[in-house]
Amino acid sequence: MQNNIFSGLFVGQNLVTIKEVDSTNSFLKTLLSNSKPVPEGTVIMAESQYAGRGQQQNKWHSEPGKNLTFSILLTPTFLPVSQQFDLTRVISLGVYEALRPILGDELKIKWPNDIYFADRKLGGILIETHLQGTRIKDAIIGIGLNINQEHFEAGAGNAISVKQILHKDYDLRALLSEICGNIEAYYLQLKAGKHLLVRNTYLTRLYWLNQQRAFRSNGVVFNGTIINVKDEGLLVVDNNSGLQEFSLKQIEFLNK
Repeated sequence: MQNNIFSGLFVGQNLVTIKEVDSTNSFLKTLLSNSKPVPEGTVIMAESQYAGRGQQQNKWHSEPGKNLTFSILLTPTFLPVSQQFDLTRVISLGVYEALRPILGDELKIKWPNDIYFADRKLGGILIETHLQGTRIKDAIIGIGLNINQEHFEAGAGNAISVKQILHKDYDLRALLSEICGNIEAYYLQLKAGKHLLVRNTYLTRLYWLNQQRAFRSNGVVFNGTIINVKDEGLLVVDNNSGLQEFSLKQIEFLNK
């Protein structure tokens, strides 16, 4: 189904809306496995997603018709595998820039790609890439954002929604259009070789940047300060006795 509210060049120009699906990422993978080509920028949006996934196989709980649950197909063949974290930066920034005008300065990107308001989780991103040699053949980007949901299950942790923050409903299609436009803008910056701009901007939007906070690694709790994210995506933390670098599964933010 085509949708003309999208003003960008390609992200969202081919929009498929589904009433219910296990996961929009899985649906898009199935589309890709068929012989008919799928245009770059295709967006799969579901009203209800009953098996949504987050990072590290976490479940994503979403009330039907209240939130944004969608996937985008990109084909960043220009991006070497060694620089694939730049794609994480681009997607995180695209979501952030769309939401910041309505949510303000308490909106942050929690490394690597969660969207936070104050100390609560507003949304998450799951990127699944397929490689061809040393390049990225395609990327399926799943995004889940709490928009109009007011009540969350006990297992939803520190979830929060836009409606809980601002006490009003938001038009899901209009927000989707804004997100797609901002993702496309950052993606085109990356394609034009502006890696430093993307990396520096991502760093300035980071949750807990330059703040001494509590973390856990290998069962040990320590205080440290996030000072950087390496080009390849490792988190750099100053733990008062020196700098340490962490991958996703090596560090936990004690923010609950």
